[in-house]
Amino acid sequence: MKLSNLSETLIGSEIVKLGGEIREKIRHGERIYNFTVGDFDPAIFPIPKELEEEIIDAYRKHFTNYPAAEGNLDLREAVTSFIKEMEGLDYGPNEILVASGGRPLIYATFRAICDKGDKIIYAVPSWNNNHYTHFVGGEHVVVEATPENNFMPAANDIRPFMKQATLISLCSPQNPTGTTFRREELEAICDMVLEENIRRGDNEKKLYVMYDQMYWHLTYGDIKHYDPVSLRPAMREYTIYIDAISKVFASTGVRVGWSMGPSNVMSKMKAILTHIGAWAPMAEQKAVAKFLPQREAIKKYLLHFKSEIEERLRRIYDGLMKLKEKGLAVDAIAPEAAIYLTIKVDLVGKTTTDGKLLADQSDVTAYLLNEASLAVVPFYAFGASRNSPWYRLSVGTCNKEEIGEMISKLGEALQRVK
Repeated sequence: MKLSNLSETLIGSEIVKLGGEIREKIRHGERIYNFTVGDFDPAIFPIPKELEEEIIDAYRKHFTNYPAAEGNLDLREAVTSFIKEMEGLDYGPNEILVASGGRPLIYATFRAICDKGDKIIYAVPSWNNNHYTHFVGGEHVVVEATPENNFMPAANDIRPFMKQATLISLCSPQNPTGTTFRREELEAICDMVLEENIRRGDNEKKLYVMYDQMYWHLTYGDIKHYDPVSLRPAMREYTIYIDAISKVFASTGVRVGWSMGPSNVMSKMKAILTHIGAWAPMAEQKAVAKFLPQREAIKKYLLHFKSEIEERLRRIYDGLMKLKEKGLAVDAIAPEAAIYLTIKVDLVGKTTTDGKLLADQSDVTAYLLNEASLAVVPFYAFGASRNSPWYRLSVGTCNKEEIGEMISKLGEALQRVK
């Protein structure tokens, strides 16, 4: 039976498919080093205790009715204060929209700005831009990011496609790569957007930037987070931010996110979400409104949380570099941000010791899972080329004790390929 064109043409998730294979192996008693999920094991990374107590208290006070469609005022005021102090961005409550995490806000951004056939620019690998563009019937303008740029889109990559584009979707720190924009590169992109909008004048639809900064608190070493409006204040008129507590406080299931942008765009996004009903739950909104002002608790939590994430990323990176020094076919980009490490396993065209040819990257992914018990997500699951040898490795569910075992088993599996 035929259904809608959208449902018949929507591409299934490669991550979900891989997750099914992993669950089946675990069900049969296999030990799998699962680095696929962009989530956290609460036993390893619990949410802040203060936030947990505020959620419990909110439910005990029976905050279980509908919240305001745009988000409760006390939460939007708390977000206003939080982002001003933490990031230097000055947005009022009427320029902030709250929803159940980042996904509804991303969907609403695409819906509010883009018409069917509009050109939407995004880089690959990136999270779900291909699917959101498909949702709105947009024209995919895909920029293939490269390891030379740490898989971040460069201004020169975007420049040829600026005319007639309606939306540029950017993310930093980037999912899946865990890499970030350098200041000069983001400034150059902003300058192009401003120049293009001046060229369009008053009669053409403007070019907007959606800036997903879900992981912006989680940067390591000398890496700094940059955003469009801080670098170019004139970008305020054309930038829609996506943010949330999901990743920075290991609170993916708490479902509180917010968008910041021009009030006219926020009001249209609100209208869209009103019909979808993707509100953050009332109790969680009340809890986050009381949690965000607790700056000292937040700083203490982040200090520990970031150090634990960074330690895992660096230990895995160092282990992979030792395998590379031995001449094995692995590589990685030094960790910069988020909970992800970009790794390379370059085995296509090689043969295992039992005579099996690894003909394509899907074969390599299966080999890693079956022979090294290592589950990582190939970049082709994020829109990159099917022959890309790069992978996302996520440490949100990683026990430090398993890192050495995983590296050792991976090394043994790589040695069995010639």
